[in-house]
Amino acid sequence: MSENIEHENRPLILITGASGYVGGRLLKALERQGKRLRCFARRPEFLKSRVAEATEIVKGDIFDTEALERALAGVHTAYYFVHTLAGKGSFEENDRRAAANFAAAARAANLKKIVYLGGLGEGDNLSHHLSSRQEVGEILRSSTVPTIEFRASIIIGSGSLSFEMVRALVQKLPIMTTPYWVRALAQPIAIEDVIAYLSEALDLDIRESTIFEIGGKDRVSYEQIMREYARVRKLKRLIIPLPFLTPWLSSLWLAFVTPLYFRVGRRLIEGVKNETLVKDNKAEKFFMVKPRGIREAIQRALENEDQEFAETRWSDALPLQALESHWGGIKFGSRLIDTRSVRVSFSPQEAFRPIQCVGGDSGWCRYDWLFHFRGIIDQLIGGVGRRRGRGNPRCLRVGDTVDFWRVEKLEQDKLIRLSAEMKVPGRAWLQYEVNRDDFGSVVRQTALFDPVGILGLIYWYSLYPFHQIIFKDMLQKIVSEMKELP
Repeated sequence: MSENIEHENRPLILITGASGYVGGRLLKALERQGKRLRCFARRPEFLKSRVAEATEIVKGDIFDTEALERALAGVHTAYYFVHTLAGKGSFEENDRRAAANFAAAARAANLKKIVYLGGLGEGDNLSHHLSSRQEVGEILRSSTVPTIEFRASIIIGSGSLSFEMVRALVQKLPIMTTPYWVRALAQPIAIEDVIAYLSEALDLDIRESTIFEIGGKDRVSYEQIMREYARVRKLKRLIIPLPFLTPWLSSLWLAFVTPLYFRVGRRLIEGVKNETLVKDNKAEKFFMVKPRGIREAIQRALENEDQEFAETRWSDALPLQALESHWGGIKFGSRLIDTRSVRVSFSPQEAFRPIQCVGGDSGWCRYDWLFHFRGIIDQLIGGVGRRRGRGNPRCLRVGDTVDFWRVEKLEQDKLIRLSAEMKVPGRAWLQYEVNRDDFGSVVRQTALFDPVGILGLIYWYSLYPFHQIIFKDMLQKIVSEMKELP
């Protein structure tokens, strides 16, 4: 009881854009700190399973003044992460209206502080995107509510749009012809450092609005970022600058190479011509953050992604229909995903039992001879093959082997993730999730592949037609075994 009272007495913090990339990361960080939080979201059902029990969710749209009034009631500090870059119409006009609505509502609610994340850059030749980001900051500051505006350079982290575009290009193109402006300097900053700045802003006592410029330790160009990513992934890439490629032509080229990022990414491409360097080091005096360099930022982004498949993604904020499966699977950065689900009239405990029995003598599907054949090929090229089988035929633990897989994560009756140990040009995982619903349970099977270079892409797409048959049958086998269990 005393803990609940103490929690209710803490200042209430509102996060807008909590389903987005930065907002989602900050949400988790502040929940770990025990902060009293409220999220303002268009799709509460999306956030419901992702927030702590104590975190409130208010449904509403940034253009709905009544919804904003409900969301800001009793709030001490609000984080503003609204961005309409992926929306319809003029994103500049939409962002302008959204910021004006929020500024008026914040003033009426007697808000004590606004924290906003914008973009670095200066001069009369700023891109439309950077100009809009800075205009939003001006509108929020005009609310008379003390506003902390962080202006950041490129954000490096698994799921960051800028980072995902860089690695999509490096992964796919052994030879790249690039515009001259990829040599414009930036100070890329790790997502962890951005979250640290945003978190510390809660305790910063300000009487008037302030702008803080933040960036990483290194000053590098986009070309150097691409070369560093290639080095970390052990890829050889030839980059040839061409003077006649304009930002507009490059945005069209992006549509062919990385179509998933074209709609949003073309706006960012226009901004690469602008240097995004920290000119005012004032942040060093007010915050404890010691920003990382580009090499460490890239390495940590990849390591963190291995531990947890992208905690949040920029695409989380897109409409659900944009994430529907299509031929070749869903693309998230370097990851390729094939996912399917089925609703069953069994409890999660009953649905999970046959999942724990996959592989070994139980086999995988009706086409199990294909797994045997894959195992033989794997052994011939120096892999483990299927000779290991599995130990206990009825249950698994983290670290157990299942043919050429190893159990990487296990949550009883909820989730099991297997990491591939066969020889493949990349890294592969197979994951099963079980979630309760009104009719019983939903079982989701997901195959994930992180290809390395062109060979990895050829491997995925050449086997994709066969995987469609095999993966579908694997899920059907699990469902049929649920029905046979006593």
